[in-house]
Amino acid sequence: MFKTRQLVAIAILSTISFLLMFFSFSVIPGANFLKIDFSIIPILLGLVLFDLRSAYIILIFRTLLKFILNNSGVNDFIGLPMNIVAIGLFVTVFALIWQPRKRPKPKSYLLASIVGTLVLTITMVLLNYGYAIPLYAKFAQFDIKTMLGLSNYLLAMVVPFNLLEGALFALSFYFVYIACKPLIERY
Repeated sequence: MFKTRQLVAIAILSTISFLLMFFSFSVIPGANFLKIDFSIIPILLGLVLFDLRSAYIILIFRTLLKFILNNSGVNDFIGLPMNIVAIGLFVTVFALIWQPRKRPKPKSYLLASIVGTLVLTITMVLLNYGYAIPLYAKFAQFDIKTMLGLSNYLLAMVVPFNLLEGALFALSFYFVYIACKPLIERY
């Protein structure tokens, strides 16, 4: 059973994660639809403060808030499920390799960052290939295969974007974790 304090923290972290989704930016020229946001930071904080289950709950709540309060149609119906899978796997890798509840070490953080980024990238290539590209072609009349070519899109846009995204996630969370470490230890 969740404690009231934990429920409040999960609600606050979910809300912060949702709000961070509004601050996104493009990093790949010509692919303005591939945007990075830092909504993963509160999810990783939930992992550190509580456990993997709490991190998943934060991820689901922030996604539900996005669907309910700021839905942008077909882009969210296709993109957010992919985001849940990718972020969920990234956080799972951190939980398994870095193990923030058991005196985490810098080496294990670096390994979790590398493996998490690779898992994120591979997952997004597979999801784009088998899920997003066909659905965007069918429901949004946006056929990336005819516009750019499938391999050009996957290798020149999706792979570099997700490698950079994973690296930025890991680096930014590292600084947040270091800054919040005294508070986390007290909590």
